[in-house]
Amino acid sequence: MKLLEHQGKAVFAEAGITVPASRLVSVEPGGAGQALRERTAEAARELGAASGGSAASATSATSPAGAEDTEGVSDERGVVVKAQVTAGGRGKAGLIRTAGSPEEAGEAAEAILSRDATVRALLVEEMVSIERELYLSISVDAPSARFLILASASGGVEIETLALEQPEQVKRVEVDPFLGLQAYQSRGLAFDLGLSGDTAKQFAKVLGALYEVFRSRDAELAEINPLFVTSSGRLVAGDSKLIIDDNSLDRQKEFEITREQFGTETEYAAALEGIPYVQFEGDISLMCAGAGLTTTVYDLVQFEGGTVANYLEFGGPNYRKARRAMELCLENKSKVILIVTFGTIARADVMAEGIVEAIAELKPDRPIVTCIRGTNEESATQTLRDAGIEPLLDTEEAVRTAVAIAKGERQ
Repeated sequence: MKLLEHQGKAVFAEAGITVPASRLVSVEPGGAGQALRERTAEAARELGAASGGSAASATSATSPAGAEDTEGVSDERGVVVKAQVTAGGRGKAGLIRTAGSPEEAGEAAEAILSRDATVRALLVEEMVSIERELYLSISVDAPSARFLILASASGGVEIETLALEQPEQVKRVEVDPFLGLQAYQSRGLAFDLGLSGDTAKQFAKVLGALYEVFRSRDAELAEINPLFVTSSGRLVAGDSKLIIDDNSLDRQKEFEITREQFGTETEYAAALEGIPYVQFEGDISLMCAGAGLTTTVYDLVQFEGGTVANYLEFGGPNYRKARRAMELCLENKSKVILIVTFGTIARADVMAEGIVEAIAELKPDRPIVTCIRGTNEESATQTLRDAGIEPLLDTEEAVRTAVAIAKGERQ
């Protein structure tokens, strides 16, 4: 589960990480309008009033942090209005705007909604006087079975691009899960980033707090980009990215799946069903069983010159959800649905029966290519043939067939 910025910052603040004071403004159905401008302007006024005009010591409305946590963060007037969506690149997309007055904040809110009408919440946040920006994240490194800390003195940029073009700018620290983050690792990383004195001490504390968030929240990723170093020498989380492992949601009960966390209605519906789903804009809808197999099929489609409309994985506990999975695929404007499974625990015959029932009930308006393998494969193959569906038994052949159909080279 990807948390929205304001949710992640609330968790950060609870852990002792300084965040800018802010107010959350909900966006009613219908989006932009006078009411939205007024609510956003009022949020900006509240921040200014709470800080004596500079938004310096206001308490964040999205966290329990007190004034002592944000005091002295901002040295100038103004607010930043941010769309609360999980997609990256908000600044480039025009979904983050600055405003020098409450009235301008209202105008910024309307401008954001004109760019993306699906936005359902805005974060109005105090403007921070920035001296420099850092990058900091913690994730899981599966090959080494360790936690991986990435940090850079060049924050506010796409870390993937930086790591590719200037790898020496990205510092790496591996943490043994059984030993935990050690003090010398935090201090050493601070010095590697060129920090010293009180700033280095603050960085070590921020890293320790972020590590605690990462562990206690069952996170797959905990990221601050950018981590501001203000003109007054404070470290402030300028943004938050916190991804909670879906398998831990029974423990992380405070987090609920909401529409705002997803870019499309289909992704939201899939999440409610517990079906892993990612939206793309290609021609071939993938409906596969097994995350590794789905990823492999995605790569094969790209290799054959095709494009993927969606990633959908209905294996494991979802292997009886063929009808719902196909229903989600049909919500795309794809040209073909490619179904590839390899059932072991998830039986091939059960998936084949579900696919046949789904086709009979949903009457899909596009070709369907199937490659159903695994436990009780013979029965699965017969079930498909009885329903008038010719099953393929080679994954690469199935991919080539789907790509050819998508390109109009065969029916």
